[in-house]
Amino acid sequence: MSTQPAAGPTGPASYFPSIEKNYGRPVDHWIGLVREQQAAGTVRHGELVTWLKTEHGMGHGHANAVVAHTLGLVKAGV
Repeated sequence: MSTQPAAGPTGPASYFPSIEKNYGRPVDHWIGLVREQQAAGTVRHGELVTWLKTEHGMGHGHANAVVAHTLGLVKAGV
């Protein structure tokens, strides 16, 4: 019998199920919006978080998770 917790998402991805449940859209939707906003010139992490909170009513933790994940994808060239 293993005493290890079940493996699951870590880091920003650990917020994804809650984000999808609370805001009714898949995470890919939010990632796409952040990418569009970044392409339009809003590139700083904090600015993107504030934008998601202000324009889309997202909580700080959820917005931070989406932005951190998206910027990680951009940095990795994905």
